[in-house]
Amino acid sequence: MLLLVAFAGDSGFDDLPVNRVQVIGSHNSYKRAIDSALFAMFMARNPDIAPGLQYSHVSYGEQLDLGLRNLEIDVYADDKGGKYAHPKGLEWEAASNPPQYDPNGEMNQPGFKVFHVQDLDFRSNSYTFADCLHQLKAWSDRHKDHYPIYITMNTKDDTIKSPGFTGPEPFRSAVFDRLDKEILDNLGRDYLITPDDIRGSYSTLESAVLANHWPTMNQARGKFFFILDEGGKHRAAYIKGHPSLKGRVFFTDSPAGTPEAAFMIINNPKDDGGKIREMVKKGYMVRTRADADTKEARGNDRSGFVAACASGAQIITTDYYYKSTFFPSDYVVHFDDGKYVRKDGW
Repeated sequence: MLLLVAFAGDSGFDDLPVNRVQVIGSHNSYKRAIDSALFAMFMARNPDIAPGLQYSHVSYGEQLDLGLRNLEIDVYADDKGGKYAHPKGLEWEAASNPPQYDPNGEMNQPGFKVFHVQDLDFRSNSYTFADCLHQLKAWSDRHKDHYPIYITMNTKDDTIKSPGFTGPEPFRSAVFDRLDKEILDNLGRDYLITPDDIRGSYSTLESAVLANHWPTMNQARGKFFFILDEGGKHRAAYIKGHPSLKGRVFFTDSPAGTPEAAFMIINNPKDDGGKIREMVKKGYMVRTRADADTKEARGNDRSGFVAACASGAQIITTDYYYKSTFFPSDYVVHFDDGKYVRKDGW
């Protein structure tokens, strides 16, 4: 018989619906630091872009242990396996004797891979998405009563128009089918809250959301929400054949007035705070950002986080639940009590 282990950090909000609670999470939660030699080369060639990549994260479990309740994962499709097994950057960083890359050959396996930028920013807390899911499941099993965890995801297939960079596989509806299956196979339906659960007997997902048909924090204990942070052709490919996201795992970043509207990604709380407040008060869930591209941390500027808190966005992401280890800065993000979950103030 499994011992049910309650997570001591998750308490005090049981009777609130999930859309009345704010949580802090991490951006690009899988990301490990770019090796020093590779970063120096990139900095010399792209000094305007490189500083924005100078951050990293501790393991998923350490982030969740701290109290973060949102993680962001980027995936690349790799149907046959091996497409990203030998990143070009390994040649560029060789001078610094970097840590061994993929010692168990996981990147040769078929399936989705987790990293930031092909051939350049490729070191990760999980080589494969399947391993990421196994880590999440193992953590959840150790903390059966944890509050819901939101997993926002980017599905990446942008081509880098420079010599030597790997061309990614495009995300189409069939690829999204495989992505859903990977979550169901490696995490499991019992660990999920899906659009079907929220829609219930309502005619559309949006109508359920506008009727506040969200679970309480207590009802959502031990569960994960997956949110697809994509628009345009990726969002269309995911929704195709699944109106109101029937039968799908992910919620989508869909605009108000569409049948699929439930979660929204509105990343600039300083410019769009009014829009965020409007969406939140109507019943939608919103993800926004406290900081981006290391700029706020380098300038010790907390105004973005203050705006994010005031906006009412239920999910606020940061790269700085700890202070930077790459440059001097006192910038760090948490709520006033030092925690990462609080009652929404609207």
